Order: sequence, then C-alpha cells, then structure tokens
Amino acid sequence: MTGIDVEKATLHEFLAYQRASVRAIISGLSDDVLRTPVLPSGWTPLGLVEHLAHAEGHWFQEVTTGLAQVLPWPGGDCPPLTTPRSSAVVLEFYREQCALSDKFITATSLATEPFGRHHDEPLASQTTDLRRIILHMIEETARHAGHLDAARELIDGRTGLGPR
Repeated sequence: MTGIDVEKATLHEFLAYQRASVRAIISGLSDDVLRTPVLPSGWTPLGLVEHLAHAEGHWFQEVTTGLAQVLPWPGGDCPPLTTPRSSAVVLEFYREQCALSDKFITATSLATEPFGRHHDEPLASQTTDLRRIILHMIEETARHAGHLDAARELIDGRTGLGPR
C-alpha cells in the first residue's frame, strides 16, 4: 500500500467509526422517542440522522461528482432537523447513502477535485478535493454524534455508546 492508500483507508475508517457511533447512540430507542425533541431548539434524533443521510448524498454525490441520484424526499415542511418518516425508513435511507458514499470513496482518488459545488462560502472554497470532503464528513458526523450522545443521556441516562 502506498502512503496515499494508507491515508485514504485511515480517513475512510474514521468516517465509518463516526457513522457507527451515530447508529450505536440511537440503537434501542423507540420510534416515538426518536421523534421527540429533547432540547429547546426542537430537533429530534431521527431528524438529525435524516440530515446526516442528506449530507452524505450532498457531499459524496452532488458536490464530488456534480451529479446526484434524486433523493427520496425534499426538505419538506417540517421544522428543521425533524422528520415525519418512520425510523425504519430514515435508518435505511442513512444506510443507503453511506453505502453509496463508500463505493465512491473506494473508487476515487483523494486528489480528485469536485465537479459540483457546495452552496455556501467559505466551505465551498475549502472543498478542493475528495480528501477535504471526507474530512468534512468526519467533522459533520462527529459533531452530530456528539449532539445525539447528549440527547441520549437526557433521554435515558445512557452514555459512552459507540464502537470505541
């Protein structure tokens, strides 16, 4: 393995770890609990997972390739980071988006420049190659895993959930 291959495998591993943390943190919660806001801002754990699924599609399909499969639903009329969909539907959507991202990461060089563009600066100008997109998704997923971790503690007192 070359140094670049090792770097890509390491970045991919850290992204996979963060995704696994998200799944572990919400594991065992009922659909009703996943739809219940815990903090005053009103987001729900399920809505946050749906957001992460859309982020996977946006960054690894739309931004990186300039193309995207039509996502099964638009943002809709729900308050931010909430969803009317069932946990089964949202979790499957997240799994599918992560799997599509994984296929692209595996087949693409870290130096590949994006064909699309994120809508907001300065993040768009910082997105110069696949390496930075993976790093952004590690950051995005870890940030929201932390939110979910705090919410889970407020829901039932459980902490330290995840593969590490």
